[in-house]
Amino acid sequence: MPIRSRGVLEPAGYWDAKEDPKWRAAMQEELAMIDKNQTWKLVTRPEHKKVIGVKWVFRTKLNADGSINKHKARILLECCYISAQKGWKIYHLDVKLAFLNGFLEEEIYIEQPEGFVVKEHEDKVYLLKKALYGLKQAPRAWYSRIDEYLMKLGFVKSLSESTLYIKGDQTNFLVICLYVDDLLVTGSSVEFIQQFKDDMKQVFEMSDLGEMSYFLGMEVEQKNGDIFICQRKYAKDMLKKFNMENCKSMSTPMCPKEKLCKDDEAEQVDETLYRSLIGCLMYLTTTRPDVMYDVSVVSRFMNCAKESHFKAEKRVLRYVKGTINYGIKFCRSQNFKLQGYSDSDWAGFLDDMKSTSGYCFSSGSGIFSWCSKKQEIVAQSTTEAEFIAATAAINQALWLRKILSDMHLEQRETTEVMVDNQAAIAISKNPVFHGKTKHFSIKLFFLRDVQKDGAVCLKYCKTEDQLSDIFTKALPTSRFELLREKLEISNR
Repeated sequence: MPIRSRGVLEPAGYWDAKEDPKWRAAMQEELAMIDKNQTWKLVTRPEHKKVIGVKWVFRTKLNADGSINKHKARILLECCYISAQKGWKIYHLDVKLAFLNGFLEEEIYIEQPEGFVVKEHEDKVYLLKKALYGLKQAPRAWYSRIDEYLMKLGFVKSLSESTLYIKGDQTNFLVICLYVDDLLVTGSSVEFIQQFKDDMKQVFEMSDLGEMSYFLGMEVEQKNGDIFICQRKYAKDMLKKFNMENCKSMSTPMCPKEKLCKDDEAEQVDETLYRSLIGCLMYLTTTRPDVMYDVSVVSRFMNCAKESHFKAEKRVLRYVKGTINYGIKFCRSQNFKLQGYSDSDWAGFLDDMKSTSGYCFSSGSGIFSWCSKKQEIVAQSTTEAEFIAATAAINQALWLRKILSDMHLEQRETTEVMVDNQAAIAISKNPVFHGKTKHFSIKLFFLRDVQKDGAVCLKYCKTEDQLSDIFTKALPTSRFELLREKLEISNR
């Protein structure tokens, strides 16, 4: 019986698809690609080897507007921010049957696919030469193959991010970001990018999708050197999934006075539904940092979900309903300087009195890195809570500096992380342990050593200028909207 996925009917198996011309064509295209790739060889069934069964899986690829892009059938065995700063375009490549390109070291046999058994060889099986979708060795085999080929083309893999590859120098530069079978490509020269595409097509079956416009549920608009990313379609689908498409919108995702806790006398709710909504909201934070704190809070109750927690979840959806077109805009800035903000509440979580850390980073345009997370230890003062938050932000700053250096965007100036607690800054620079700080975890004091080499430093800012405030607590409407604007979260 066909199943409904993303509003589109898809066959549940071969018998649901065999009479439909479009799915039949998709299956034949899949097998043609497998044969062309020399993925398998028909052999006599081995007596002392396990033969793995196969089944057909059918998927419909959609465009951002919901229209059908492509029908796909597969055999299953049981870089935005930097481009905006440089004014570069991002291009999207898709490797057809990517996992089929990985060579196998093991001897693996599979059954012939249903509906396509070779006549007069019904008892034979396929010996796999290359990986196949669903095979546990497939991801490793594919990654090894593409990694080896990119290295052969002269790319250097980033030591800080294993899926990031760089080639060239500051004048002739190419960046590749690998995500399974998708490649995002950007660089200083259209000719350089085209040469890379030609090189890839000599070895792999590729689909050139042109300028990136839709990727993993994210809509990307590249215009006049600016890049705007949002999840409008994803948000609409999420609202529809949870029957909230006609709900009343809210101005903020969480009430400032609301304090959630586990020991709530409200009735329990369906935890499966609650967790499903949490998962959807978590993915929305990919382009919506304005709901990051609120999603972080409600996700703390997945094993004890009550009606009050579910109500808080639905309020986030109501806020999303009123801001469904919102996303982040990246613009080219004259002064490319990495800067961060770090903040913390104190004992804000009622159940264990732990604080929440928050940070964000930008370099003159929209933020491109952010976090809201409950701290692992109980801070005994506001200073300690701020110190813990600053430590997490400094760690992120060091990693970002390494990534930028790999991409020939080395930060020669000190990266400033803005903190609105002068005591925390003073302790981070004071080399003497004393009674008020002896209970601090020793590992946090690496801040003192890091600041000595001049790579990063903590700098004071007023509370009203602290952008990370939005990641540590629920705010009144006026304050929330002001910070949202400063973070460049808007509807374009």
